[in-house]
Amino acid sequence: MKKKVHMIFAALLTAMTLTACGEDPALTQFKKSMDDFCTSISEIDSSINNIDAQSENATADLLSYLDALDSTFQDFAELDFPDEFDYLENLADESSQYMTEAVKSYHEAYGNGAYNEYIAEYAKQNYSRAYKRIQIIISFLHGEEPTDADLTIEYEND
Repeated sequence: MKKKVHMIFAALLTAMTLTACGEDPALTQFKKSMDDFCTSISEIDSSINNIDAQSENATADLLSYLDALDSTFQDFAELDFPDEFDYLENLADESSQYMTEAVKSYHEAYGNGAYNEYIAEYAKQNYSRAYKRIQIIISFLHGEEPTDADLTIEYEND
C-alpha cells in the first residue's frame, strides 16, 4: 500500500506540474489542492504503516487514521475540477464514497472487541476501489489513457 501511495503522489505531482504551465488561477488552485490531497494521503499512509501491531492501541490508532483518510477523500470529492478535467469529478465522488464505505466497514470489522474477517475483506475491497479511482484520475491528469480491463472509455464526437 505504501508503494501505491508514493506512486500516486509522484504521478500526480508530475501531472499537475505539466498541466499548470499557464497562469490560470483555477488550474493553479486545483494543482495546490491535488498536491495537498496527495501529501495528506501519503502522511496518513505512513502513519498507518508505522502502527505497532503489538500495541494495546493499535486498533484504535488504525481506525483513527482511517477516519482521517476518509475525511481527506471527502475533501477531495468536494474539489472544483477545472473545466478541462470536469469529466473526472464523478470518479472523485465515487472514490470518496468507496472510502467512506471502507472505513465504516473497518469500524464494524473491528467493533465490539472482536475481528470479523468477512467484513474486513469487504472493507478492503472498497478501499481498493477508492484508490483505483484515484489512479485512473491521475492517469488522465497525466495525459495518459488508463489500461484497465474493467474500464470502458467512451469518446464524444464533436
